[in-house]
Amino acid sequence: MTIPRPAPDEYGAWYAGYVAAVPAGEIESLLVTQMDAAAAMLRGVPESRAGFRYADGKWSIREVTGHLADAERIFAYRLLRFARGDAAPLAGFDENAYVERAGFDRRTLAELVDDLRIVRQATISLVAGLDPATWENRGIASDAVMSVRALVYVIVGHQQHHLAVLQDRYLAKL
Repeated sequence: MTIPRPAPDEYGAWYAGYVAAVPAGEIESLLVTQMDAAAAMLRGVPESRAGFRYADGKWSIREVTGHLADAERIFAYRLLRFARGDAAPLAGFDENAYVERAGFDRRTLAELVDDLRIVRQATISLVAGLDPATWENRGIASDAVMSVRALVYVIVGHQQHHLAVLQDRYLAKL
């Protein structure tokens, strides 16, 4: 299924970088290939290095991985609500507070990668089952208009952003 790139009026301006980071292609395939690439990258990190932080105050590799799963859950929930015609405004979330309270560094990186894969599989199932007529449905999330189509792009672009950060700022220093 090919879903055109969303227009700028379909998402908040702060999501523009995520949408732009999504390569051209069939979005459902991108969801799958990105999941496989992320799992392969993260499974290459020795558990002894999964607590690595590239600077003081930055998240560990485990925390970035956990954040990816948490954020995708939230984006997919928004997608579900808007796809089903529920346009009730949805609050934003403080990703730093979520990471702080999640205890990701108490889990193994392998567990977190498995969790991320399960979350992505649920997202793929949700997206695959959507009626194309719902792609343009909109709602309010984090005080911005968001379309269903834009949320799929945000899911892929958000993970793309963090995978690039992991590659450039974390794995390059291990």
